[in-house]
Amino acid sequence: MQDTPIPSADELRALLVEIAGMHMPYGMYGPSHYPPDGCPLMDLPTEYLDWFWQRGWPKGKLGRLMEQTFLIKNSGLDSLFEPFRQAAGGRRKFPRKR
Repeated sequence: MQDTPIPSADELRALLVEIAGMHMPYGMYGPSHYPPDGCPLMDLPTEYLDWFWQRGWPKGKLGRLMEQTFLIKNSGLDSLFEPFRQAAGGRRKFPRKR
């Protein structure tokens, strides 16, 4: 069994910057519901990410970043995104369901 190497601080920082800069391009958290760009990946609910975890991640960079976001949040490390949220004016608010 191969061990996954632990990322360096610089690699982790670069990953967090990449996640913080990516927005959900489609679906219930996409631009049609969260104009103009969609919801930032770092603010997606864990339940939504869990749905993709169970059914399969999108292909390419989006899927890779969503999976990493899921792993970070489920490891109790969501606070790593706080500096990015503060810089953006706070956590993205979700509309209340009626």
